[in-house]
Amino acid sequence: MSVGPPSGDEAPPGIDTSVPHSARIWNYWLGGTDNFPVDRAAGDEYRRVFPGVVDVARASRGFLVRSVRYLAGEAGVRQFLDVGTGLPTADNTHQVAQAVAPDSRVVYVDSDPLVLAHARALLAGTPEGATAFLDADLRDPDRIVSGARRTLDFGRPVALILSGVLGHVADTGEARAIVRGLLAALPSGSYLSLNDGTAVFSDRIGAAQEEYNDTGAVPYTLRTPAEIASFFDGLELVEPGVVACPRWRPDPGAGGAADVDAFGGVGRKP
Repeated sequence: MSVGPPSGDEAPPGIDTSVPHSARIWNYWLGGTDNFPVDRAAGDEYRRVFPGVVDVARASRGFLVRSVRYLAGEAGVRQFLDVGTGLPTADNTHQVAQAVAPDSRVVYVDSDPLVLAHARALLAGTPEGATAFLDADLRDPDRIVSGARRTLDFGRPVALILSGVLGHVADTGEARAIVRGLLAALPSGSYLSLNDGTAVFSDRIGAAQEEYNDTGAVPYTLRTPAEIASFFDGLELVEPGVVACPRWRPDPGAGGAADVDAFGGVGRKP
């Protein structure tokens, strides 16, 4: 699902198209149209230095889809809090969850003005469930929790989704504090689904990321698998643990690269 920018790459009011934006570049890599020339240029340059970045983007999206399907299905979760949702593409959280359980309730959280401009596209859920959108920043867990309570029942398990967003918090200690703050509000039986970028399998992704961070866009920090695993401290990891995204419960017959620089996992709050 993608509603696209106005014709002629004309930006809605309040949106800066003079510097690239990670959500719009990600959208471009995934084949969406919610991006502008500056984003496509940055995305093409990143891909020139590290051609495998599209595999990373697809692996991250695939992990999100499979983890939400697991949570709504096998784990029986009916409430989802997707923080830093980015721009709508195919297989958004509410589409995946409500395909399994139509009564699922989903709250998307983002503070990007282009994402806000596309909020209506995200709000089309099932009649049995609920889909809402919250304008809030990742670094403000209290505001996120307060706003999400209008749609979600925090007396019942909630799945917290952090897909490819914590890299925008450069300090790992601060990123851990954000995760702890969000999880603290959730009851026992809630889950965390999280994935982020690494530089394990290729040195070229590190070089590409450094070049991107120098463009004036909001920087993104690549972390080690151990640092990503630390976000699950205190949780019960679902098998197979924190692994390269394509290795987390792959669909039968899934092809493509298994070792890509995106690691993720799912953990249950005791």
